[in-house]
Amino acid sequence: MVAVGSLACARAGAVRPRRSWRGYGRQVPPPDDRPTFDLQSHSTCSDGTLPPAEVVARAAAAGVQLLALSDHDTVDGVAEALDMARATGGAIRVVAATELSTIDGDHDDLHVLGYGVDHTDAAFLTTLERFRADRNARADRMADALEACGLALDRAPLEARRAAGLPIGRPHLAQAAFDHPDNARRVADEGLADFGRLLEAYLIPGAPAYRRRSTPTVAEAIAAIHGAGGVAVWAHPFWDVDAPEEVVGAIDRFAAQGLDGVEAFYITHTREETLLVADACAQRGLLTTGSADFHGPDHPRFHAFRAFALHGIEPRLGPLAQS
Repeated sequence: MVAVGSLACARAGAVRPRRSWRGYGRQVPPPDDRPTFDLQSHSTCSDGTLPPAEVVARAAAAGVQLLALSDHDTVDGVAEALDMARATGGAIRVVAATELSTIDGDHDDLHVLGYGVDHTDAAFLTTLERFRADRNARADRMADALEACGLALDRAPLEARRAAGLPIGRPHLAQAAFDHPDNARRVADEGLADFGRLLEAYLIPGAPAYRRRSTPTVAEAIAAIHGAGGVAVWAHPFWDVDAPEEVVGAIDRFAAQGLDGVEAFYITHTREETLLVADACAQRGLLTTGSADFHGPDHPRFHAFRAFALHGIEPRLGPLAQS
């Protein structure tokens, strides 16, 4: 497909997205079980590799009828995505969305999706700017920590992203270290085949260069989303929480804080995980959404639309179905 020019976000320092070290063994569901909605995707406005318009164009070509562009801590690509959706003549609808990274007790990277937010709301944009400032400060701390670990770091592409107003995440830091020629021998000696393996070795919780965010909490993220007229959904609940009983307990806690739903259907969820979350949400009257978490065509896992299974369960999309 010919690339569609992005009006919102430059491709400064674009790399494959984070989380590339997990979920490799899961299989794409057969075509007859593929939904026509896909409510999480990422562009060059955060950690995706395609501009927003091309994300929408590719989703439409893949048969997606309802898409959310959910870049991390930003809605900068939403207007372009909406314009592209209109250009398809109704083949696809786009939900204005964002994915907020939050802290919750010992968990410091839980994600809350905000759907149907007003992407022009001034107060919401200010809040997102504050969240991104915390993200950027954390990135600086992790960059310093990588260097303290003895890894050379090419900061030029990182500063190019910052100058372009784009976020700096762990994938960008890992790429900057992996690509530096001074690290070649060490990377080979440590068996780090790609930047994702370096990220796993140095930049996940418990690793030597990982540093924690300070804001927002789950409750703060929910409040910000509601303030912008959106609904708040806990993304991929088994990503950072492993025990089923802990997931259900977190659903209860977050629901008490105003959570509207959970992403029950997800590309790396097993059938058992999907059924557990869907049942918990049904009992509590919560929405159930789903996604293949598209980040770009070259990503080893998150490279396809509609690549998640419903396992015979009817999703509860609520107001999103009418978006």
